[in-house]
Amino acid sequence: MAQITLLDGGMGQELVHRAGDRPTPLWSTQVMLDHPGLVTQVHRDFTRAGATVATTNTYAIHRDRLPGTGLADRFEELHRLALDAAQDSGAPRIAGSIGPLVASYRTDVMPDHAEAVEKFAEVAQILAPRVDLLLCETVVSLAHTRAILEGARTTGKPVWIGFSASDRDGRKLRSGEPLAEAVAAAQDAQAVLVNCAAPEAIPAALDVLATSGKPYGAYPNGFEQITEDFLKDRPTVDALSKRRDFTPALFADHAMAWVDHGATIIGGCCEVSPAHIAEIADRLRAAGHAIV
Repeated sequence: MAQITLLDGGMGQELVHRAGDRPTPLWSTQVMLDHPGLVTQVHRDFTRAGATVATTNTYAIHRDRLPGTGLADRFEELHRLALDAAQDSGAPRIAGSIGPLVASYRTDVMPDHAEAVEKFAEVAQILAPRVDLLLCETVVSLAHTRAILEGARTTGKPVWIGFSASDRDGRKLRSGEPLAEAVAAAQDAQAVLVNCAAPEAIPAALDVLATSGKPYGAYPNGFEQITEDFLKDRPTVDALSKRRDFTPALFADHAMAWVDHGATIIGGCCEVSPAHIAEIADRLRAAGHAIV
């Protein structure tokens, strides 16, 4: 039997559902100001469900995402609020989330390498003193891989990297570049993951990740697909739809297959709720695995 690290689920979507507000391009960030305490409650619910890692609500807190939102002068404060909430989660470990610059899933908007490294490094250095590891999320291209890892490495903290694979072919990044090349570029990472892709794309991605010699795993989303409307400038999450079949039982079926594949880090991204994580935790224990 294996030792499995159980990540939490999709903070942003959980906040949308609980807050009831119309999403904005910075919905999960704005919630910390409009609904104090809600992020902490979501973290605690994931921990009670069995998650052993709380992922900070910092995915979208980048200087290039804040202009025009009224929050541009609150960059450091927003990080502090998110870190406070994660530390109140009760989770054994905290992962500092570093999301993509400018926008998710887009390969055409990232700044040049030097600027990207500088921006990633600034966030990494804010997070590092208060987290156990840095989690580079939704990495969609080779250029993104190189820049975010170079920025994260400035802290000395362990780095995990989550690649966002194509929903149609898990062996490719969303850029169309081979996932294998990104894994090869991530030799300094302590773990390699695939995130924010369809569950059906995960097995092919795990075949690639398994060649790294590192701990590997998956935390996919529950969207029907990433729509063209979401790939426009300043999108809102209501351009995406939750899968109708996305029950905790179905998701746990997928997750247990990934564990059988050799994955030792499992969790969820957008639309994965505490109920989904609780079902996975129950299945893992029933199968004799240890959740660490």
